[in-house]
Amino acid sequence: MAVYTTVDDTTLHAFLAGYDVGDVLSFAGIAEGVENSNYLLRTTKANYILTLYEKRVDADDLPFFIELMTHLSDAGMNCPVPLAARNGRILHDIAGRHCALFSFLDGTFSRFPNRAKCRALGASLAELHLKAQGLSRRRANALGSASWTTLLTSIGADADILGTGMYDTITGRLQQILQHWPDDLPHGIIHADLFPNNVLFVGDNLTGLIDFYFACEDILAYDVGICLNSWCFEADGSFNMTKSRALTQGYESVRPLTDKEKSAIPVLAAGSAMRFFLTRLYDWIHTPKDALVSPKDPMEYWAILRFHQSVSGITAYGIDLRPPAGDAA
Repeated sequence: MAVYTTVDDTTLHAFLAGYDVGDVLSFAGIAEGVENSNYLLRTTKANYILTLYEKRVDADDLPFFIELMTHLSDAGMNCPVPLAARNGRILHDIAGRHCALFSFLDGTFSRFPNRAKCRALGASLAELHLKAQGLSRRRANALGSASWTTLLTSIGADADILGTGMYDTITGRLQQILQHWPDDLPHGIIHADLFPNNVLFVGDNLTGLIDFYFACEDILAYDVGICLNSWCFEADGSFNMTKSRALTQGYESVRPLTDKEKSAIPVLAAGSAMRFFLTRLYDWIHTPKDALVSPKDPMEYWAILRFHQSVSGITAYGIDLRPPAGDAA
């Protein structure tokens, strides 16, 4: 269960005394998530989420995350809305942790979403990219491509826990990705962690995006690569081109990708796979055996990386370049 910090009744009621949220009906920890402690709060007025920010979240980044969610909500996106207390403050301290209270979104997530959900996700991702424009704060991607070599170096020979010679193999593949990493594609605010468990649905209707605590400024199409990896591989590890096509078509229904962005999808998706492989491998090695949350298997993303490095072009993703001017569509 991903609740690291316990909030007792006395502490909760003292905290809620600063809000106009009604009387408490129930208060329970939420199992999903690995970065923060989250509680579902039910009151006589509505349901809310109380988030306590744990040590892996930099307190200096919290104003960016709060502004981003407020900005997106004001622009009409379905995402958690940070709630201000009567004194106007959003960020508080409780049980020794920074915290904030958010609106509750209906819906559940799908571990293996269907094509309709993939298309809806693509459209919502593009909507996020467009509506995040104009945000006054900026946050660099602390886990972007510039960090991967340092991260691998910190893992070092421990990578060979996965097999003899793995450190050298990983190093070679990382060098290939960085050699081809694009530097001339559109940038903006990206979610950077839009896995299926961070997208809520009622039926096939997308009801909200959550967990913005990796959001940052980076290549917009890199976010597409992250979603292709997390949404379009099946339980047996196979890539579902039909879902990939639905996701990218949904995205382009809101924000068309340039041909340069499309052509870069294989390396961007490979880079995304490398990023999640490395962070999972680091956690796999360094997470204590008695930790509350078990580390995720890095080899899932190693297999995904191998797929991207085996494809011959963007047609493998169900993506086509626009025909040259004058050619038949």
